Amino acid sequence: MARINLKDIAHSYMSAPEAEADWALKPLNHVWEDGGAYALLGPSGCGKTTLLNIISGLVTPSRGQVLFGEEDVTELPTAQRNIAQVFQFPVIYDTMTVYQNLAFPLRNRKVPEDRIRERVEDVAEMLELSDQLKQRAQRLTADAKQKISLGRGLVRADVAAILFDEPLTVIDPHLKWQLRRKLKQIHDRSGLTLIYVTHDQNEALTFADKVAVMNDGRVLQMGTPQELFEAPQHTFVGFFIGSPGMNFLPCGFEAGAATIEGARLPLKAELAEKAAAAAGELKLGIRPEFLSLARENGESRLEVAVRAVEDLGNFKIVSTELRGRTVKVKVPEDQEVPAETAFLDFPADFTRLYADDQLIG
Repeated sequence: MARINLKDIAHSYMSAPEAEADWALKPLNHVWEDGGAYALLGPSGCGKTTLLNIISGLVTPSRGQVLFGEEDVTELPTAQRNIAQVFQFPVIYDTMTVYQNLAFPLRNRKVPEDRIRERVEDVAEMLELSDQLKQRAQRLTADAKQKISLGRGLVRADVAAILFDEPLTVIDPHLKWQLRRKLKQIHDRSGLTLIYVTHDQNEALTFADKVAVMNDGRVLQMGTPQELFEAPQHTFVGFFIGSPGMNFLPCGFEAGAATIEGARLPLKAELAEKAAAAAGELKLGIRPEFLSLARENGESRLEVAVRAVEDLGNFKIVSTELRGRTVKVKVPEDQEVPAETAFLDFPADFTRLYADDQLIG
């Protein structure tokens, strides 16, 4: 296992990049601590697989260094980095049995057979494959094949890290949660450094201790699921995390209050001070979960028109209109929603302010 340190990493697939858009991965510095469970989360094309491939050695960065512990591995091929990688589509040998597939990485390294048997049986038990060790892989289901692929990464006890590139994409939805839970259990038991690439926020937030949210070749924020949810550092993070995502309202500032198309919302003194000093376009941000609907006006409330109500079983999503802007509110399933007009309550502790899409308070 190793601490993975990315120093001034950047990458372009062009031979002579000039404009910023020519870079698939913009300059970044980042550290993956030894034994952590991490996720790279973002939309397709944001650079997360490029970053993973730089760590694994499949891609050599245009700039910067990759350190495993104190060792510079930037120019080392994958085989010399002592990592395991699990891909979107299972990489297994169909003509081999489950046992032979799991044993293959160890036999390549001339590990003694008694040690191989011990490791294979241990990993098979973790992945609930013990009853299938003698079966040929070609006869197994897709989720069982992906378990074998996972097992081939786990069977080596000496790896510096295991890298997962969207490993559950081909798995049926009702089986995904089982494998996510299993990966979490394996991490808790093994203490290996795990880095998991996905575009699915549920996968990232339920698997990882910390999540790096990426967009347009940049890591916009690295944090715990709670930090990403309660205090997104960038408007993209607020929008991308959550269902529905964070509400954002372009606003101005005047005399201690945010102004939204003439409506005034008083801000806490500390936030008002930051708003007064901020340069750039201001936006007010708040999660649908933190808003509440009221029938009467108040100091931290703004009048809205109720436009639609979505009943999702154990809660409702209410779409309201505030001075021409749509604001979504998440309310309990049994709460009665006014038919036409209501008042949105903005709790000060969960109301955020952004300048040029960056959190200021």
